[in-house]
Amino acid sequence: MSQETHNETHYKVLRILATNSTISQRALADQLGVSLGKTNYCLKALLQKGLIKASNFKNNKDKMAYAYLLTPSGIEQKSKLTIEFLQRKRLEYEALKQEIEQLAKEANSELSAQAKVHSQ
Repeated sequence: MSQETHNETHYKVLRILATNSTISQRALADQLGVSLGKTNYCLKALLQKGLIKASNFKNNKDKMAYAYLLTPSGIEQKSKLTIEFLQRKRLEYEALKQEIEQLAKEANSELSAQAKVHSQ
């Protein structure tokens, strides 16, 4: 996994946990579109880096669950990753906008050429 992909996954996890600290790992995996194993691995990495902390709580008498809370370092890292993510998405947007403009020019040229052929 590239560093960019790694950072994007961490960003997405931190973003979700910032708004829903009691989300289950399975629900988190579903939101991320990744496997439960990858989600667990990512959470462990964030715990090890000190970006989140996990607190046990009971959501019912039969199951143990965790609340994942962002630490001050986690909040700072989320802010940094948000800026990086936004910059990357802006660059992607500009590149996509240019590609769309070029495709529109090509399509207009082809339509003009077809119109000329049919008018003859």
